[in-house]
Amino acid sequence: MAEREQQEQYKARWKLIGPGIVVAATGVGSGDMVASLVAGERFGYALLWAVVVGCVVKIALAEATGRWHLASGQTIFDGWRGMGVWTFVFFAPYIVIWGFVYGATAMSATALPLQALFPAVPLWVFAVAAGITGLLFVWFNRYPVLERVMTVLVGLLFVTVVGLAVYLVPDLGSLAGGLVPSTPEDSLFYTLGLIGGVGGTITMAAYGFWVNAKGWRSPAWIRMMRLDNRVAYITTGVFVVAMLIVGAELLHTAQIAMAEGDEGLITLAEVLRERFGTFVSVVFLVGFFAAAYSSLLGVWHGVSLMFADFVGNIRGRADRSVEERETSWEFRAFLLWLTFPSMLLLLLDRPIALVIAYGVLGSAFMPFLAFTLMWLLNTRRTPREWRSGILSNTGLAVAGALFLVLCGQEVWNRITGV
Repeated sequence: MAEREQQEQYKARWKLIGPGIVVAATGVGSGDMVASLVAGERFGYALLWAVVVGCVVKIALAEATGRWHLASGQTIFDGWRGMGVWTFVFFAPYIVIWGFVYGATAMSATALPLQALFPAVPLWVFAVAAGITGLLFVWFNRYPVLERVMTVLVGLLFVTVVGLAVYLVPDLGSLAGGLVPSTPEDSLFYTLGLIGGVGGTITMAAYGFWVNAKGWRSPAWIRMMRLDNRVAYITTGVFVVAMLIVGAELLHTAQIAMAEGDEGLITLAEVLRERFGTFVSVVFLVGFFAAAYSSLLGVWHGVSLMFADFVGNIRGRADRSVEERETSWEFRAFLLWLTFPSMLLLLLDRPIALVIAYGVLGSAFMPFLAFTLMWLLNTRRTPREWRSGILSNTGLAVAGALFLVLCGQEVWNRITGV
């Protein structure tokens, strides 16, 4: 009887998993798919270990974000406000510029697979439709509906992308060999990119807000949050490994070069059509769409929620519930900002200065998040029993150092034009 009750409790815990699915679906966009595909195409399975390291680093970072929200009873912005005004001075231009540029990126990425399926329709039509449908969905729905839709999109992504990797029958010996750390010639850039890019965006900070939106608002939920977080990044790792397998088995062995950017996924769809027929190509494009559109929905909701709390802190309204933030004017103002001004970038070349600011601020955010969390979770701001231990501090330190290197590399590339 006791064993049966334990099994029922275990099943109940698994049914509660949700914020992790949302953060996994949001974090794995077309950029992560392209990065892992290119790594597989150029280096085979040699960089598989970097994917594993990236997942471990993100587990440490997301766990710290969720633990701060639950243990302190405050949001990340409450914590940053207590560290000084410099945190808000950094974040204000970051979120405005990031939202402007990312909005266009997300809409374009979502439009690419749709145009490949329906080539008679211009790309901008699908891009505008993606932005507006994302706006309307988030405007009129709350977090529970978002979670259900994201679960469906993750299911689509899993069936299509992981199914394709299994269909290609990977070389298990080479796959296992890729778990041994190695850095082939000219692979440093791709290695750092894989470690830093496995679902790593501003949505890492949004995870704490989704945890609260789920109804988890006290230290009693920390154990559940940790399970949810591990499921999220193991799922993320499976997706990225699947794309690495596709790159290694389909492109690396045939010496097929990838196109740059998201267009590389269209190149892959064409290769799949030539080798396996239209059906397999269409199935992959559906998975591509699920990855891109889930990222769009997650950012439209999660980052707008962060912006609402950010402005609320400035206005002295930091005590609002998630439900109140979801219907606030700040939330909806940022939704509009992500959608309509960004459409201008679909029609015009991106201004060089804006792109440079976007790249530098974006690369600086992750070390900023890692080191500020490390500070907050080791001070009296956090109850003693929930402060970071050796394992968490090591994970946050490694994450911060790694992202600091990536930030320096990004700044150098912007200065030199490499």
